[in-house]
Amino acid sequence: QVQLVESGGGLVQAGGSLRLSCAASGRSVSSRVTAWYRQAPGKEREFVAVITWSGGTNYADSVKGRVTISRDNAKNTVYLQMNSLKPEDTAIYYCSLVVVSGTYWGQGTQVTVSS
Repeated sequence: QVQLVESGGGLVQAGGSLRLSCAASGRSVSSRVTAWYRQAPGKEREFVAVITWSGGTNYADSVKGRVTISRDNAKNTVYLQMNSLKPEDTAIYYCSLVVVSGTYWGQGTQVTVSS
């Protein structure tokens, strides 16, 4: 049974920083693709960042230069460091883990950026 638990969200002022965590159980994140997505009210879920099994990363243009995805294999946890936050970054942030049988999702963590 795969379980992903996000944490680290909260309320922050514009320009501030947050680090989100995604703790995985049931599968190792070290050899799989793990990604962060977000969904703002009234909008569709959108891609934010991804880290591959080889450690390669990719980011959405909207967050490039402000966000860093990383992985701690020993803790089986993936992180999303977000800096220079903007009000438009306000959303529920979800992590996902791709396995052969499909994609698993966490329950999400709320990020609210005040202006």
